[in-house]
Amino acid sequence: MSKKRLKVLLIMELCNPDSSSVLLIGFKFFQSIHGLVDVTLVTRDYNREALEKHGYKNQVVYISKSNSKLQDFIQDFRKIIVPKIKNDVIQRPLGLALRYPEYEYFNNQVYQQFKQSVIRGDYDIVHAMTNTHTRYPVKIVKACKHTPFILGPVNGGVPFPEWFEEITIKKYLNLSVLPDLAKFIIPGYLETYKQAKKILVGSSYTLNKIQSFFNFPDNKMCLLSENGVSSRFFAEQAKIRKDRKINLLFVGRLVAFKCPDILIEAVSRLNETIKNNIQLTIVGDGQERSQLEQMVQTRNLDDIINFVGKIPQAETLEYYRKADIFSFPSIRESGGAVVLEAMACGLPCIVANTGGVVDYMTEETGFKIEPISREYLTQELTNKIEILVKNEQLREKMSAKAIERAREFEWGHKAQKIVKIYEEVLA
Repeated sequence: MSKKRLKVLLIMELCNPDSSSVLLIGFKFFQSIHGLVDVTLVTRDYNREALEKHGYKNQVVYISKSNSKLQDFIQDFRKIIVPKIKNDVIQRPLGLALRYPEYEYFNNQVYQQFKQSVIRGDYDIVHAMTNTHTRYPVKIVKACKHTPFILGPVNGGVPFPEWFEEITIKKYLNLSVLPDLAKFIIPGYLETYKQAKKILVGSSYTLNKIQSFFNFPDNKMCLLSENGVSSRFFAEQAKIRKDRKINLLFVGRLVAFKCPDILIEAVSRLNETIKNNIQLTIVGDGQERSQLEQMVQTRNLDDIINFVGKIPQAETLEYYRKADIFSFPSIRESGGAVVLEAMACGLPCIVANTGGVVDYMTEETGFKIEPISREYLTQELTNKIEILVKNEQLREKMSAKAIERAREFEWGHKAQKIVKIYEEVLA
């Protein structure tokens, strides 16, 4: 006799297969569990076209945008003003704050439309995932008196190192108090966390932060990265060099905290023999690009470093496949899906030891550098690049281990873990 499939109400404001970042993560999550449970997806109406194009026309409920002129004004203001702010320390929290009214409308509409069906017990599990930010409440929890409610993976709140230049701005604006303040002023925030049967958390840092605030029992929370990696990224075997230069790769937005400038400076410090044996490809675009290009010219690295610009996420695979080493010194990365993609393609990774990235990697898959200071991070990045360029045997060994480790984050594998969590909660 076949086991009964669980009925899951999956609340995902952000879920779009043709987008990137959190929206794509939401879709991958939905797609991966779609074949394992009977899932009803609730999402925003602007995701309809993309979802239907990819074949998802049934079991999806769409929430239309608000008719409020005030909300329209706030969202127009956010879309126009926030992208023009060059400082990411200010841009990100301001963007989240201005986006909250839009989310809260969605949150209320989900509650109104589904509270009676949840109270009736039409679903075995109610799971709210995106937005993954730790500061957003979920109102449907009020109806989950007899139906288990699962939250997450939630993530975020990773701090900047004290030495980061923009930290003075952060302190001046006192933005660091906003996450803790939000817990008390946003209606439903505390109730969401306290009523959840299980809280999935995307990084060790965020898990410890939530635990220190709520003092929950250990079995209430579970470490589960929100990021996963598609099976098409996986290399069949470890990277083996074939009589060519060693290709270094960086993939990410060209913004200050991802530290592409530190990577360029680290490459400039390599001895001439190593320089003549490498190429660095930088995939991505952002507000720092022109300064980075100038930096490359000033250091006479034009023949070594190549800027590709922003490309569709699907096309990054070709760059991973051509590379030998992945260098990603970002100092504030809650998720860092690019590291998982690089590992799946068999790339030893050199990263800053901070945020969610460190939960992916082990000592066997690459190097994690403590971001003690800008100078330390730069010099250690130079040293680790040199080690990997010189030591072909180590590269090959780390490559094999990176592929092996990344398989734990493959979306199909993650879906099975999620369903197991559902079953454990029900049990």
